Amino acid sequence: MSRSLEGKVAVVTGAGGGIGSAVARKLAELGTRVTVNDVDEARAKSVTEDITRGGGRARTAAGDVSDAATVNDIMDDTVRAFGRIDVVVNTAGLIGQVRHFLDADEEWWDRVLRVNLRSVFLCSHAAAKYMVEQGSGVIISTSSGGATRAHRGEVAYDASKGGIEAMTRALAVDLAPYGIRVNAVSPGSINVAPPGAVSAEELAERGRTVPLGRVGIPDDLASAYAFLASDEAAYITGVVVPVDGGMIIQQRSPQVDIFGLDRYPAVGLLSGPR
Repeated sequence: MSRSLEGKVAVVTGAGGGIGSAVARKLAELGTRVTVNDVDEARAKSVTEDITRGGGRARTAAGDVSDAATVNDIMDDTVRAFGRIDVVVNTAGLIGQVRHFLDADEEWWDRVLRVNLRSVFLCSHAAAKYMVEQGSGVIISTSSGGATRAHRGEVAYDASKGGIEAMTRALAVDLAPYGIRVNAVSPGSINVAPPGAVSAEELAERGRTVPLGRVGIPDDLASAYAFLASDEAAYITGVVVPVDGGMIIQQRSPQVDIFGLDRYPAVGLLSGPR
């Protein structure tokens, strides 16, 4: 995987923290030249500096990727700086915009869809124009279990993620003849908060719902994005890869399952997350 990504060029949106920063660092570690985007310029610069201190190559491109002019500038500047665009990773998005449907309004709906879904269209569209000329490219977006299951109080968020999965399939079909692959990653319960912001007790409680026994961290996802970006995934397009510790596969959470964890054989496997 490292050899196939050596010298490639990637644009990672929302890379100032959380999943995006882990993906940007992983790609740079594997030899990819990275444009680090975030709406918060200071956060994007911090990630860029971390990468360059570690011997990687990266540049900062601050800006709101739900704005078409900004997106076009980011892609154009990347080509001017690095010569091409091989990979676009769409991780920019809003989380935690919780509101019951009866309390919803157009402003809330439009903001979530603009940042979470419109940005994916704009970045994919702008990058694809360059990728078509090259005859190759990879677009990877970020979905959620909310695309196929429901979160309470997150109608707009779930709709945006469902749209991302539909767009992933449609783009894969439209762009395959031009040598462009389009996939998505679906994270599960991932702790993207700064260290210490969420207590160990709360993380442990959240982890009880996950078959693998713990909440994920951004680094758990980074290699999945890197794999999909690499030539090792050359025959994979139009799919959504869950990286969720098994959350989406279970019919019921352990807390309410008829066959609870207390009925599992006691062979030392239930002592806690490993």
